[in-house]
Amino acid sequence: MAAATGQHYTRVSKIENGAQSPTDQDIREWCRVCGADDQVADLIATLRAVDSAYLEFRRQSRAGLKRVLGAHTQQRYEQTQVFRIYEHNVIPGLFQTAEYSAAMLSFWIRFLGAPNDVDDAVAVRMERQRILKRGGKRFVVVLEEQALRTWFGDARIQSGQLGHLLELMSLPNISVGIIPLMTEREAVASAGFWIFDNELVALETPTASIQVTQPAECELYARMFEVLKNSALYGRAARSLVLDVLADLVP
Repeated sequence: MAAATGQHYTRVSKIENGAQSPTDQDIREWCRVCGADDQVADLIATLRAVDSAYLEFRRQSRAGLKRVLGAHTQQRYEQTQVFRIYEHNVIPGLFQTAEYSAAMLSFWIRFLGAPNDVDDAVAVRMERQRILKRGGKRFVVVLEEQALRTWFGDARIQSGQLGHLLELMSLPNISVGIIPLMTEREAVASAGFWIFDNELVALETPTASIQVTQPAECELYARMFEVLKNSALYGRAARSLVLDVLADLVP
């Protein structure tokens, strides 16, 4: 490998053993001499994501959830033109009311043992929602019916949240599909995920946020999103489903 790439053999050894990180050019050269040019894009994406692909909530939240929701993600939201969002048990943050958001974030503050900055964290989330009405951005959302039926707070908060969702569903740049419970379907996703354009996929576990940037892996999430869309109801049928859940909240 050293002879084929014109590098010193000790440098090649350090890269092979993880003692030194390769550069983008190293990856291109190594792939060239190995006849693996089709792997260049994924390997460079992996190289750039090594330090940021797995963001630990507990470590980040030591300074409060405002930091977790803060400026490092705001730039991504500003740059994205098309958001594809799938959630199975929660209303997406961009669509949440302040009360619903406060009820949900309060749990995570307790769970993570973070400083109680719920008001500041909610304010960050509400400010971010301004992008919903900004020109040039589209939001394609698929929700499981369970997301409508999972409560954060009491029945009044849940009712207000569903009413707000109905309002947002009328905006021309927002498409919301809902997959009913007890329906035949092609696939079940194992977790909620957000696709930012075609460049990044973000998903959350109870303790961390995972960011996927490899083009081939992002494409798999995009394919899964299309499969899930095929099982969803849209338009009048979706609104009717939300109204049915709202009716169930009335004693």
